[in-house]
Amino acid sequence: MERSILYRGPLASCNYGCAYCPFAKRTERAEAHERDRLALERFVSWVAGRAGDRIGVFFTPWGEALIRRRYQHAIAALTQLPQVTKVAIQTNLACRLDWVEACDKTRLGLWVTYHPTEVARERFLGRCAELDQRGVRFSVGVVGMREHLAEIAALRAALPAHIYLWVNAYKREADYYSPADAAFLSAIDPLFPLNNQRHPSAGHVCRTGAQVIAVAGDGTISRCHFIKAPLGNLYAPELATALRPRLCSAATCGCHIGYVHMPELGLESVFGAGLLERVPATPIWLTAQVSATGR
Repeated sequence: MERSILYRGPLASCNYGCAYCPFAKRTERAEAHERDRLALERFVSWVAGRAGDRIGVFFTPWGEALIRRRYQHAIAALTQLPQVTKVAIQTNLACRLDWVEACDKTRLGLWVTYHPTEVARERFLGRCAELDQRGVRFSVGVVGMREHLAEIAALRAALPAHIYLWVNAYKREADYYSPADAAFLSAIDPLFPLNNQRHPSAGHVCRTGAQVIAVAGDGTISRCHFIKAPLGNLYAPELATALRPRLCSAATCGCHIGYVHMPELGLESVFGAGLLERVPATPIWLTAQVSATGR
């Protein structure tokens, strides 16, 4: 079996308070953390038992996971397994970074997000520099709020040229960006135009549900995080028969972790081995950043 798994356990808490996020500054009781720990350990044990497979794991938590040692330990353990091709996680990088030394860094990728209202740019850049010094492959991202355009440009100017900065379009308001705003963000991130739309997907081919699956803490499998219909359970014996190619049933797909798996967009060739951590295979952003920072 060769498959990528988007794992999202019960964890639903975060140390940041971003206004647009439903989990901002949310805390959980000890029993909730214990449920999450048990689910995570069960998942890691399942992957460890799949000798001979080729498995990529992408942790997509509701909240911030890397401030929890259990996730640091789980990622380190997974990267040491020969059947694991890559382990990636979304993170605000608020944690200490010494834990990465327990990882096989050739199989580690971080999807790092910058939140201008929650952390000083200099502090965030210091964390990025430490990741870089430790030899960790990562991308940096930010939500493209209009009030943060100057900050996004400053971040791009301060990041090393070899680090990709992606911009997630804010799509909760129709026509949120003026043509000038969209052009500005596209100059920073050449893939922004792809993110700044909802791709027609109903009846279209997508790798999710077969080559890529979403897994909840209890093992429930869905094709992706946006189509909740269960396909089976990761821990059930009929797993192999539950997963097969299916056409998409959603009208549109507007999130990178969904549409990146639509073959018609050709993004598998754009990202290559960096697909899970959102790092393009070639530095497509280098020709754009100079003009972007001059706004």
